[in-house]
Amino acid sequence: MKVALITGANKGIGLEVARQLGQHGVKILIGARNTEKGEKASGSLRAIGVEAGFIHLDVTREESIIAAARQIREEYGKLDILVNNAGVFPEYFQGLFDVTVVPQEVLAATFQTNVFGAILTIKHLLPLLKKAPYANIVNVASTAGSITDQSDPASPFYSMRAIAYASSKAALNMVTVQVAKQLAGTDVKINSICPGWVRTDMGTEHAPRTVAQGASIIVKMASLAKEDTTNGAFVDDLGIIPW
Repeated sequence: MKVALITGANKGIGLEVARQLGQHGVKILIGARNTEKGEKASGSLRAIGVEAGFIHLDVTREESIIAAARQIREEYGKLDILVNNAGVFPEYFQGLFDVTVVPQEVLAATFQTNVFGAILTIKHLLPLLKKAPYANIVNVASTAGSITDQSDPASPFYSMRAIAYASSKAALNMVTVQVAKQLAGTDVKINSICPGWVRTDMGTEHAPRTVAQGASIIVKMASLAKEDTTNGAFVDDLGIIPW
C-alpha cells in the first residue's frame, strides 16, 4: 500500500487531498501541528473508510520534522507521496500588502512556513521517499508566485499586491526546480501546482473554486506513474503555468 504524508492537512485543501487519495487506496498520514484537530481530521477519514492516521508535524520546527520522519520510518519504512500543503498568508488578513508597511515578523512567518518548511520537510523525508519503488513530491504553490503573470499587464494577477506571500510562492517554485535537478535520474519526482482560488479559511468564502476542484490537480500530480517523466514542472488544471 502506498503511504502519503500531507502537511497542513487537518482542514481545507489538504484534508480534501487526503480524502481523494485515500479513496484510491493510499494510506494517509495527516500532518498537522494541532493534535486535537489532526486527530479529528484523521478520524473523519476513517469514518468514511479511508485508512488514515495522524502525525504531529510543525513545519516551522526542524525537530518536529525530524521526529515525524523517524515515526514514518519506524512504522512504514518508506514514503510514496509527500504533499507540501502547509501554507500561510498573514498579510491578507492584516492588510499588509505593500513593501512600505509589511513588518519583518510577517515576512519571516510567511517564508518560515511556505519556503523553509517545505525545504526541511523534503530534506528529512527524502531518504524515505527513495525507499519507495517510486515517489512523488507535490509543492502547493500559486500562480501568485509566477513572475511572468505578476509582470504581465494582461494577466489577472498583475494587480495583485502581496509582497510576502507572492515572493514566498515564487521562492517555493525555485525550490521545486532545484530539487528536481538533484532528483534527475532517480525514481522520485517533484512538481509545483496551483490549486486556483479555493474556498478555504485562507481563500475565504469569496473564492470561486471548491476544495474538491482545488485538490484535483494535487491528487493528479501525486499519482504520477513511475514511467511519467514530468519533473520540475509548474502546473494547474489547464496545463503548464509560466514561471
